[in-house]
Formats: sequence, C-alpha cells, structure tokens
Amino acid sequence: MERLKRILDRVLFPGLAVVILCVCLTAVLLVYVFAFQQEDSFIAYLSYQFSAYTLVIACIWIAGEAGSAKKNLELRIRKIAVLDRCLTDIAFRTHVSLYFSLGINVLYAAMKMVSGVCYHSVWFGTLSVYYMLLALMRFSLLRQAGRSAFGQDLISEFRKYRLCGCMLLLMNIALSGVVILVIRKNEGFAYVGYLIYVMALYAFYTIITAAVNVIRYRKYNSPVMSAAKVISLAAALVSMLSLETAMLAQFQRKENPELFRKVMTGATGSGVCLIVLGMALYMILHATRQLRKLNGSRSHTKVSKETEENK
Repeated sequence: MERLKRILDRVLFPGLAVVILCVCLTAVLLVYVFAFQQEDSFIAYLSYQFSAYTLVIACIWIAGEAGSAKKNLELRIRKIAVLDRCLTDIAFRTHVSLYFSLGINVLYAAMKMVSGVCYHSVWFGTLSVYYMLLALMRFSLLRQAGRSAFGQDLISEFRKYRLCGCMLLLMNIALSGVVILVIRKNEGFAYVGYLIYVMALYAFYTIITAAVNVIRYRKYNSPVMSAAKVISLAAALVSMLSLETAMLAQFQRKENPELFRKVMTGATGSGVCLIVLGMALYMILHATRQLRKLNGSRSHTKVSKETEENK
C-alpha cells in the first residue's frame, strides 16, 4: 500500500516543471493531430489520453496553489483586527452586513424613485417601493440588534421576525405589481454589451449565497439573524427576475417573441411571488407559535415564583 501511495503521489503530483512540460507537449500533439488531419491515427488517440492526464494534474496543481493562496490571504486578513473579527464573530459580521445592505437598499430605492419621476415609469416607482420596504425591515432589525445581543431577548426578536413577515406580505403586493408591469407594458432592465453576463454571475451568486445562509444561520437560534437572511433571499429573487427581463429583451426569439416573453416572465414572476408569500406566512406563523410558548413559560415561571414567595 505504501508503494502504491508513493506511485500515485508521483503520478498525480509531479511538480510544476513536469506540469508545464506536459501542457506544452499536449499542445504540440493536438496541433499536429488537427493541423495534419490525423484524427483517426494512433497518435491522435495517444494525444487524447495524454491531454486528459495533463488536464487532471494541471487542475490538481491549480487547486493546490489556490488553497495555499487562500491560507496566505486568511493569515494576512487576520492581522487586521476588523477583518479578523468579521471572519470569527458571527454577530459582528451580521451587524456589518445589515448596515451595508441598508445603505445599498436606500441608495437603490432613491435611484429608482428618481428614475421613475424623470422617465414617468411606474416600473421604476414600484421597484423603489420594494427596495424601500427592504430598507425599513433591515433598519428594524438593526434597532433590535442594538438593544441586545443576538439570541438573548427571544421574545423581542420573534416580534421583529413576525413584523418582517408582515412586511414581506406588503412587499409581495409590490412584487406582483412589478410582474404585471413587465408582462403588460414590456418594461424591464437593459444592460450594455457584456455587462449582462456580469449581472448574471452576480444574480446567481447572490441567490445561491442567500439560500445557503437562510439554512446555515438557523443553528444560531436568533430570529433576527434568520430574518436578515430571509430578506437577503427576497432581494436575490428580485435580482433573478430583473435578470430574466434583461435576458429576454437581449436574446429574443424569432418566433412569437412577445408570447414567449410573457409566458416566461409570468411563470418566473409567479414562482418568485409564491416563494416570498410562503416565506412571509412561515415567518408569521412560526413567530406566533414561538411567542405563545415563550409567554406561556414566562407566565408559568412568574406564577411559580409567586407561589414560593407566599409559602
């Protein structure tokens, strides 16, 4: 086993010089095969096998270098007190995230409102209301976080959690208006050139990160933390809807483009509205149940103390 392990180490981790040599040799072989039309020759099959091996060892080397670079970057970050606290202190990181998101939401809402007034666009005005509600929810969570540490005052936190659920219901009305405007008035986003691909990467990154964080932050037993991540998910869903409107406008079908756009936007918009509605109802019902339990246990504790004092 030890001998086999050493052989595998040499084969899969040959070192940088060997990796570069294999890459150059692979390039030469493939150029020869395709330039001289030798696709069915023995050299072609040999070059395909060798190129597969080269790809494997190159990916392993790149992954190793990326891991080393990540460790070095973390060591440098940890030397800066604020950044180190962001990495290690979940509560502090949530505070920073809420402040940053609040500022972005307020700025974005103001920009959409100005655009709506200047261009007489109900679409921009509706989006402005949506992002303003997001900002109000984040401001409410920040006020709660400033009063007590996360997870300490569960009754107050669940009340904020339920309030965010109620505001999500209001947001869903604005979101439904956005979907209707997109379908009926053909309004939406438009990006210049290759910017749409950058926005696509950003939209997919935000929705994946938001969905993972909604699940991950449940273990911290803080309704305010969970509400903050649900709000981020709601914002990410709107980003996906906006991205779809831009992509449908930029990559139109030749056959029935109007019908295709309406069907796709209606389906995606309905799905987003249903997800937001489901999150809102869950937050309201879950918070209500938990508040009943907490208030019941508090009343029971108070009665027990009064009984002991009377004795």
